[in-house]
Amino acid sequence: MPPPLRRTALLCALTAAAALLPATPAPAAPPSSRLRFATCPGSVPRPAAPERVECGRISVPLDWHRPSGPRIEVAVSRIRASGTPPERRGLLLVNPGGPGGSGLPYAVTKRARLPESVRRAYDVVGFDPRGVGQSTPVDCGPMGGLFDSPGSDPVPTGARAERVYLASLRAMAGDCARHAGRLLPYLSTEQTAYDMDAIRAALGEPRTSFLGVSYGSYLGAAYTARFPHRVGRMVLDSVVGPWDWYDFDVLQSRALLRQRDVFFAWTAARARRFGLGGTPAAVRDAYLRVRRELAARPVAGFGPAEFDRAVYRALGRTERWAGLADGLRGHLADGDPDGLRPATPFDSPDSRNYEAANRVVKCADGPAPPPPRDRHGPPPHPSPRPAAGADGHGGEHLRLLAPPARPPHRARQPGRPTGPARRLRARPRHTRRGRPRPAASAARLTPGHPRRRLLARRVREPWQRVRGRDRGGLPGGRHGSRGGRAVRGPGSARLIT
Repeated sequence: MPPPLRRTALLCALTAAAALLPATPAPAAPPSSRLRFATCPGSVPRPAAPERVECGRISVPLDWHRPSGPRIEVAVSRIRASGTPPERRGLLLVNPGGPGGSGLPYAVTKRARLPESVRRAYDVVGFDPRGVGQSTPVDCGPMGGLFDSPGSDPVPTGARAERVYLASLRAMAGDCARHAGRLLPYLSTEQTAYDMDAIRAALGEPRTSFLGVSYGSYLGAAYTARFPHRVGRMVLDSVVGPWDWYDFDVLQSRALLRQRDVFFAWTAARARRFGLGGTPAAVRDAYLRVRRELAARPVAGFGPAEFDRAVYRALGRTERWAGLADGLRGHLADGDPDGLRPATPFDSPDSRNYEAANRVVKCADGPAPPPPRDRHGPPPHPSPRPAAGADGHGGEHLRLLAPPARPPHRARQPGRPTGPARRLRARPRHTRRGRPRPAASAARLTPGHPRRRLLARRVREPWQRVRGRDRGGLPGGRHGSRGGRAVRGPGSARLIT
């Protein structure tokens, strides 16, 4: 990473402590907490008949360490187990990741991908974590111009561009602090773990079984650390490891750049299909040409920032690679970036809430690292061709992944997580077909967990795979728990056996 970008990366973190909470006595849910189910909002899909989804709200303390203080509401959805009473195993809480992902519809979409044995045994329960969706949603206002269209180039070149870039990050942090207000310190992973146990208590269940993806793995491990005696079965998929948020986001940024090189090679292997070149270097040159053109002349609000977001979204799922390659070819052919635009506008209400919650949760979890020291040095596995080219390109994902600078009006920080989780019943799965996450994340959570099981499956490179093809005959990709052999195999077996 060039020195200017290195300084930027250090300054653009609103980080969270990802070391998990030690198991200590936690406040019980107030006796008045009740969960009554009714019809779900329109954002929740309906499952196939005869199954039925129902939604409700639970009142919880804003600060679980002061349970008699102000309260907020958390939205919950549930699909009951379809089996007989003797088959029932209890509650399976699910979370899609983030921070910022809405879990209310996830109970329906996740359950549809689980084996019948799991659907018969568990009430599948989703929830919007505090600050998200229907659960006291947080807002960050303009977020320092994040939703401007076209947005400023997230790869600053030159001192002036660097100053503008850092100013936008500081403005984003200030906007989040001002708009979130008193909520900010309490929209943390720790407080959400308490909410999870309140859901369990309100449903009258003695234990919580859990399936979490990405950030959901961190949330599940945090719950385990706080409530080890209330944990049933757990499957943690595509693991967020026990680093602080800044360190993890830097690792993921580098993983995404390596994944981009895999995409270049995958596309080059299909030169006749995509017409972007027959070598990874040729595809990379085509990719850089598209970005340079959009940086010089944005088209209908689509510039370099919008391009980088489209690339980031596509790299995390190999089933999206064909669309990305087609979009690059389309722009090179006629200058039209419509093939790269997302189906949902970036400034939609759901997107604004996701981006706000993502930053605020990380801020609430822990402080930013002090600039200007570089705690990381060079990438641990540099490629023969550096990720950053002569134009500075290559660090574009840092702004998308790393949160902004520490807010100038930050409220006091609640209890910072300090110790590792101690018990897990089922271990995380790592798959390269999900968003790139270092396998070390899962390994780092393994020591000290009795009854753990680390489930990892080596997969071939995308162009070598035979199974899991999408409608276009190109490889598909998914998190391990989304419904492939990983779910039908040992991962789901841990929920039943």
